Amino acid sequence: MMCTICGCEAHADHEHDTLLEHGHPAGDHVHAGEDALRLDSVHAAGMDGARTVQVERDILSRNAAFAAANRRRLQAAGCLTLNLMSSPGAGKTSLLVSTVGALAGRSTVGVIEGDQQTSLDAQRIRHAGAQAVQINTGRGCHLDAHMVGHALDRIGPPQGGLLFIENVGNLVCPAAFDLGEHRKVVLLSVTEGEDKPLKYPHMFAAADLLLLTKLDLLPHVDFDMERCIAHAHRVRSGLEVLAVSVRTGAGLGDWQAWIERQRAAAVETAVLPR
Repeated sequence: MMCTICGCEAHADHEHDTLLEHGHPAGDHVHAGEDALRLDSVHAAGMDGARTVQVERDILSRNAAFAAANRRRLQAAGCLTLNLMSSPGAGKTSLLVSTVGALAGRSTVGVIEGDQQTSLDAQRIRHAGAQAVQINTGRGCHLDAHMVGHALDRIGPPQGGLLFIENVGNLVCPAAFDLGEHRKVVLLSVTEGEDKPLKYPHMFAAADLLLLTKLDLLPHVDFDMERCIAHAHRVRSGLEVLAVSVRTGAGLGDWQAWIERQRAAAVETAVLPR
């Protein structure tokens, strides 16, 4: 059967494909268990528009309950949590490696890594000096709040620190799933084209920050930064935009300052405890 959110393949035994490192189950994926059976029945009956909408609502409602529990847990720990989303190869892991290094000695940092397979990204993060746990989603195209909750059992929210969630590379599904984070950050590399905010509007509408990455490649590609920003603002008026290059270091100070502002704003508005 097909995922009602983005069309990825899902099976009733999908939960066996969704694992933390070392083969520990990450919990029911949104396609697993009751939701998988519900989707099976819809497809067996011939899915129509009304039923598709109801299935999506049921899945997202279940996810929202897990997300609310994650958020309470993160708030109790005073842990600012950022959900990083992008297409594959936009530079999420490289940015996190650089950020972990920059924050060393200043803040406790944890990272939850999401990929369909391998623990390569978690290994890179650990080598940079931060605690990391890998979630492998198998056929899944995004992280959900239940997976993240199980990862929190492993990593433990950094007390008074920062938690980064690197979502599965995908500009569609991750936008729909609240993980309990405080802010959503979407990365777009200059190699991808300035039209992506219009092609994938739900992702950019959900974001609190747009990070334009691989700025050092700008002289070598056909990318109109002003047009890209204008497209992003058509989707979400006032969306904050920063441009960075991990290779040259350009803009990384602005990115780190943005993180500190989110921390201060969260404390000020009681999103995080003082």
